[in-house]
Amino acid sequence: MSVRTTDQQWRPKGAGSLRSRAVNGYLARVAHPLMVAGMGRSGPSPRLISAMRPGVNRTLVAMSPVPAGTRAERVHQFVSSGQVRGEWVGAHGGPARPDRPAETRILYYLHGSGYVVCSARTHRGLVARLSRQTGLSAFSLDYRLGPEYRFPSAGDDAIRGYHWLLAQGYRPEQIVVGGDSAGGHLALDLLADNHRRGVGQPRGLVLFSPLYDPTFDLAVANQLRGTRDPVIDAVSAQRILQLYTGSATPDHPRMRISLDEAMTLPPTLIQVGGLEVMGDDARAIARVMRAAGADVRLQEWPGQGHVFQMFPRLAPESRVALREAAEFLRAMG
Repeated sequence: MSVRTTDQQWRPKGAGSLRSRAVNGYLARVAHPLMVAGMGRSGPSPRLISAMRPGVNRTLVAMSPVPAGTRAERVHQFVSSGQVRGEWVGAHGGPARPDRPAETRILYYLHGSGYVVCSARTHRGLVARLSRQTGLSAFSLDYRLGPEYRFPSAGDDAIRGYHWLLAQGYRPEQIVVGGDSAGGHLALDLLADNHRRGVGQPRGLVLFSPLYDPTFDLAVANQLRGTRDPVIDAVSAQRILQLYTGSATPDHPRMRISLDEAMTLPPTLIQVGGLEVMGDDARAIARVMRAAGADVRLQEWPGQGHVFQMFPRLAPESRVALREAAEFLRAMG
């Protein structure tokens, strides 16, 4: 196994574990062609995406087990600007929802989705493993999905969730934000919105396989250069994302999010699989954040696919990567 970090240092070299290579080989032969075939000539219909969502979510729940002893508490609360939905998750032996917000650090987690599938429930296993290793309770957000809801509904929900946590008594420096895939894009949107409103930034940021470009042009170009993701076909995924982004233009400030030196940005860890078609998205985020003055650590995990951290049964690297992320979060103090 080999991990490249920002200082170009490499840990034990290799192309990924035997198990992960076998799993990725199988997925490349089976799952990837199914994704392409399922799109049809005109792309996916909204009805198809809505119909397939429950099955996709059940599969992800089964593939990402929740640690024994995990506690989860649902939240559905109306606030002046809309609704906050999600769940508190704790796997550290204490209550899922902290008793003393003014004295407790927490994780605010934004799940991935392609903006059309997944939920706090599909990601409970991943969030719980982070909770167990860090000792932090986590609030995992359920945001609105396409095709029923369009851009920027999910971003509005992520911002609302952060403000809701502040209203509960948590200070920005007590909150670390985590996100994977589309959740990474939501996290960047949150940072930019905090700057616009003069709201304090979170203490730290951890991103797994984050999305930078919701048009998916970066990923399509990466695929055309020869990157072969074991699951995701970039052109098919681009069509799916359009069910959420709709008529939003690529230069919309909440599509390609601008981060600059005027912003105060938190220390950030980015982990990305070496096989995945969104690798250029992760590298773009690291480059933009560094140019804005942020302390960013980028890890590229050879032989790994999209959000491999979710699947400890499929890749031993999942456990190692989560330990790295937990160590980074614990170092926040």
